[in-house]
Amino acid sequence: MLFDGIKTIFQKDPAANLWEIWMYQSIWAMFFHRIAHFLHWLHIPILPRLISQISRLLTLIEIHPGAKIGRRFFIDHGNGVVIGATSVIGDDVVIYQGVTLGGTGKERGKRHPTIGNGVVIGAGAIVLGNIIIGDNARIGAGAVVTKSVPPETTVVGNPSWTIRREGRRLAPLEHGALPDPIHKAIDELNTRLKELEAKSKK
Repeated sequence: MLFDGIKTIFQKDPAANLWEIWMYQSIWAMFFHRIAHFLHWLHIPILPRLISQISRLLTLIEIHPGAKIGRRFFIDHGNGVVIGATSVIGDDVVIYQGVTLGGTGKERGKRHPTIGNGVVIGAGAIVLGNIIIGDNARIGAGAVVTKSVPPETTVVGNPSWTIRREGRRLAPLEHGALPDPIHKAIDELNTRLKELEAKSKK
């Protein structure tokens, strides 16, 4: 699992190099989490939570021992990431700093998101509740997501807007290509207003 994480960093982060990779928060956060999660699975009290809190102090990444995380998971930068107890994360997922996978209240049972394979979650995004983010979905930076997202879909904004990119899927790091639905709506209103003004002058 540790070597999977190292390989993933080289694939996902263009700034990665052999000498600095051991300082990446993601590697150590996941190293501690794998241990804490195994002890949690064995129903050993206190120790899993203690390990997760030590990891939080060292990495600034908070992952509850109960969270289930797949292979080749990568947290880029990492500061402020919070992953709740009943979160389930698939394989090949990338998340950025400030992301929260949280609950919406005091409900019991499954109360955190399920993240599919190949999902990318941008910096500062908040994903709340027992919802499903489908495979290969893209969550834009700063988005607030409280409803399930279909596979191969991009969502942006607060509250989040669902955007489908016709013809191609966005690359994992192509955040600059995410559409802005608010500006698009304003542009469409301006165009319509100009058309109406032109008609009224005739």
